[in-house]
Amino acid sequence: MKSIIRWFVHAASIYFAAWLIPGIEISSFWTALWVSVIMAVVNFFLKPLLTIISLPLIVITFGLFLIVINAVLLLVAGEIAPGFEVNGFWPAVLGSLVISLVSYVLNPPKKKEENQRA
Repeated sequence: MKSIIRWFVHAASIYFAAWLIPGIEISSFWTALWVSVIMAVVNFFLKPLLTIISLPLIVITFGLFLIVINAVLLLVAGEIAPGFEVNGFWPAVLGSLVISLVSYVLNPPKKKEENQRA
């Protein structure tokens, strides 16, 4: 049940980012649910590869280059998903930041005690 709630929260954060940022367009909330699935798959396959390849840049920038990686993954999801468009690099950067912040606020990480009980 928690996974479904997290999925809906992530879709809501994508929808909010599209509403807030010019340059990101989405046709409906159902599209946001679909984009959420696509982003999960893209993150699963591409993010580890991009992180390993760009590890020196991540270290030099103290982790800030991960924002660029997230923006690239959002651009990839925009190319794959019908009804979802990301028009440029800077909207992708802002969109990835908004999506991350909203998802973090609505789905805070588990506390250590909760992880030990599970």
